[in-house]
Amino acid sequence: MSTAVDLDHLRRWIGNTDAATDIVTAQLTRALRATLFIDIGQPKAGDAAPLTVHWCLAQPVAPMSALGPDGHPDRGGFLPPVPLPRRMWAGGKLEFLDALRVGDEVTRTSRIADVTLKQGSSGALCFVTVAHDITTPRGLAVRERQDIVYREATTTAAASAPVPAAPPPARHRRSHMADPVLLFRYSALTFNGHRIHYDRDYVTKVEGYPGLVFHGPLQAALLTQFAADLHGGAAPKVFDYRGVAPLFDGAEFSLNADETANGLALWTANAAGTPTMKATATW
Repeated sequence: MSTAVDLDHLRRWIGNTDAATDIVTAQLTRALRATLFIDIGQPKAGDAAPLTVHWCLAQPVAPMSALGPDGHPDRGGFLPPVPLPRRMWAGGKLEFLDALRVGDEVTRTSRIADVTLKQGSSGALCFVTVAHDITTPRGLAVRERQDIVYREATTTAAASAPVPAAPPPARHRRSHMADPVLLFRYSALTFNGHRIHYDRDYVTKVEGYPGLVFHGPLQAALLTQFAADLHGGAAPKVFDYRGVAPLFDGAEFSLNADETANGLALWTANAAGTPTMKATATW
């Protein structure tokens, strides 16, 4: 049975704001570098942290008693109380204006920018767009748009959804193993309790996926770093990305890039070469 969604009620959350502050530490920088396959080194005060370190900072903290069955905090509060039970990070856009550095006090100011409702093959899809400004004492460092999608509960559609065909081989390619430890490390660094990333019984028996789900932000973080590496370490001015298919643990995945007239077209792909996230980077 389809879940009723009162869009007018949910749109009352548009304009809702939240702010939180955290510190970029040397230990966090080391741990995130290790997780993103970057040389760990010995970061010290003033050294640049990985480009997407803000996803590890000032994350919402809820008591165990306030968590839902999927490991996320109960609905309501800053985010609208969307009644659809399955939540995923669908994509977003990052604008890099300044590096976040070890020792920086970082403030994230967030605002609900939009709430929309669409109809998908598995039922209703509710999209919540969140705008984030990441600032340090030097000023605005990162401007972000985050797209969150909520969908109906199903144990079959997630595993059988059609996926795009594999593109021709990329000019630039790196491969890694989608290891459960990699997913656990990233969940820990981002204080992400979503059970689809570490609880195999839950993800296969309740949500219907064939394996642990690779985080969307982790794919985006790896692609962002890959883009910077291909441009001599320079952060892109704009990185725009969207998930196109789930990526699961237990097999090799790849980071891919081709030059375009404006920068790079990038994508992650599973072991069969099927894209799971697509992105563009411009300088």
